[in-house]
Amino acid sequence: MTVSPPSTGTAETTETSGNTGPSAGLAAPTSGSPATSDGAAGPPSGTATPSCAPSSESSTPRAGTAAPSDRPDTVDLYQKHIGSGRAVMGRVMGGMAEVRSEGVWIHTDDGRRFLDFGGYGVFIMGHRHPAVVEAVHRQIDTHPLASRVLLEPVAARAARALAAHTPPGLDYVHFVNSGAEATEAALKLARAHGLASVITTRSGFHGKTLGALSVTANATYQTPFQPLLPDVTQVAYDDPADLEQALAAHRDRACVIVEPVQGEGGVRIPRPGYLSQVRALCRAYGALLVVDEIQTGMGRLGTWWGVDAEGVRPDVLLVGKGLSGGVVPVAAMVATAEAYAPFSRDPYLHTSTFGASPIACAAALATVRAMEEEDTVARAAALGPRILTAVREVCAPYQGGLVREVRGRGLLIGIEFAEERAVGELLLELISRGVLVNNSLNSTRVLRLTPPAVVEDCALDLFLTTLDAALRGTADRLTV
Repeated sequence: MTVSPPSTGTAETTETSGNTGPSAGLAAPTSGSPATSDGAAGPPSGTATPSCAPSSESSTPRAGTAAPSDRPDTVDLYQKHIGSGRAVMGRVMGGMAEVRSEGVWIHTDDGRRFLDFGGYGVFIMGHRHPAVVEAVHRQIDTHPLASRVLLEPVAARAARALAAHTPPGLDYVHFVNSGAEATEAALKLARAHGLASVITTRSGFHGKTLGALSVTANATYQTPFQPLLPDVTQVAYDDPADLEQALAAHRDRACVIVEPVQGEGGVRIPRPGYLSQVRALCRAYGALLVVDEIQTGMGRLGTWWGVDAEGVRPDVLLVGKGLSGGVVPVAAMVATAEAYAPFSRDPYLHTSTFGASPIACAAALATVRAMEEEDTVARAAALGPRILTAVREVCAPYQGGLVREVRGRGLLIGIEFAEERAVGELLLELISRGVLVNNSLNSTRVLRLTPPAVVEDCALDLFLTTLDAALRGTADRLTV
């Protein structure tokens, strides 16, 4: 089926055929299944995947409408115990709180349902993939956390499964809890080799813990926490000449960290051959190459890893987001034997109480196996160009005015606008119509789409119809 953008309608009015499409087999609660009193999800399996047809409760007012008074005031709790800024954002979004999810859908505490094309790249398998949920339940019932004294077999099996899909030679896996922790592990590993200089790219994003923030080149996030790590050089992305100049100044003492596509940087796609040139330059100047695939890996770009397109083997590969299966946070640093040697020799050199926990590794193992069985990477490779083409068609009437460019690779798509304000307006417009997307932290004019590989054709039609209506609404307001 070719996905064509409908010319009219919204997520509230579109009818569907109920086609199960590529997400058939995803067992999940129906849209009417109750959540527990504290918002916990119901049973993980045994019920049908909900159709794309909106329920009678799914009609959403424009974001900013007050939440019903008979619900617990989550915004108030945020205000008192989590932070005023986040509370204000929640109020602007309409005050609803997400309490349940399955597949491509998120349900809120007021009975509404949202199509999730955001999630910051986590949900390549959708929410609560049943195979991952089952594996996690099984692990909880047997041994969720480890003593850290004895060997733990689930971590070993998960490491083997992941290494089977990394570029040849990247066989050593260090599991952590988040992408930022994976970055921290890589920076420490570089220092263990005596490589204390770090070269990063402008607009690159690698996390917000202190070390990771030092290589996340955005003054907005860095300035309040200065001084950060010393001897960090920023170079232009997709500019081998600029990189070579920095490497020449730090010969045999540098670590280079780079993304195959800059996600938070606004879906910036380098020219063909860029990663190969980076690899060659690192070899020539004795630098350790760290490729951050926390967002781009696990099939997001239509290949297992972004480096696969050019056959590049980094010294260190950072993995996260999709590795969770949409169930349990988990990330990893994967390295060659030579690069990993300091951590391999001394297992206490870099440790974490919860790193490589059995419950997280059970999720990672089940995710890799499910991706193999369902051919998730091939599905992403086929689905991505269809969505990109359709989004470009929907945006075409606004090209050269409201919309500057639509670009993407695989299931990572960015819509760049002529002005920053349009991103916020469109994001709120989409939310009010039942669709979730993301902004880009390092590129404020880019709206980012990271749809799951399990999205059904009817859900795609729903998204495109909604995007069409939301763009018209945004254009009307911005021209008033």
